[in-house]
Amino acid sequence: MAFEELKSKQSVMWGTGPYQNITETITDIHEHVVDRLDPQPGESWLDLACGTGAVSERAAQRGAAVTGVDLAPALIETAQERAQEQGLDIDYRVGDCERLELESGSFDIVSSTCGVMFAPDHEATAGELARVVKPGGRIGLADWTPEGGLAKMFAMMRPFSPPPPEGAGSPFAWGDEQHVQELLGEAFDLELERHVSHLRIPSGEEYWQLFSSSYGPTRTLAESLEDDRREEFHRAWVDFFESNYRKNGEIDHDREWLLVYGTRR
Repeated sequence: MAFEELKSKQSVMWGTGPYQNITETITDIHEHVVDRLDPQPGESWLDLACGTGAVSERAAQRGAAVTGVDLAPALIETAQERAQEQGLDIDYRVGDCERLELESGSFDIVSSTCGVMFAPDHEATAGELARVVKPGGRIGLADWTPEGGLAKMFAMMRPFSPPPPEGAGSPFAWGDEQHVQELLGEAFDLELERHVSHLRIPSGEEYWQLFSSSYGPTRTLAESLEDDRREEFHRAWVDFFESNYRKNGEIDHDREWLLVYGTRR
């Protein structure tokens, strides 16, 4: 599978189901990234892989002039509806973070929360991040780490999934400090910080119901499986969380992430 074919599938996958339900499980990350980037009124802000607009909305509410880009048309449509409901002027566009149709050096701030890490060509994405930020501008990325709770969840899903296309970078490599330095260190002065976000939910079964209905990778995978195999996936999911994350009467999924804060040289 070529990267273009993969991205075509991703543009549908991420828009499958009510993704806003998943967005609401990482509001702490959205708030941390926006606070760290500290937008000033009138600053130009690009939110890449913006999803349904959680970070874009927060940045706009603080006075930034926001453009939001996502590969999935369904997510952009939801983001536009949300902005209209809130009276926010946000320029949302369908686009590819590996090949942005935006002018070089046109943004004071670029953000992505658990988003651009899933683009298959890491070098192309890093090149676009560097290209569109003004000298002295800043980036703020939130990326799941290779050894954290989200990576472990994807490892549990892997036996049920088709193999990734040859040459596609692991999304979780964006949560590795050395990899990020190699990608961005020449263009940006970087500050890297590790944090943990918790998803607390009553049971593994309720976790399954949430993600198999609303999280594109889980829902798409579950729907691709035959009945018996899908039920095996369902049992593996519930067992994984009940065995590894039950604490104080609930599931407490600790999800480590890396904050990548950079200033453009």
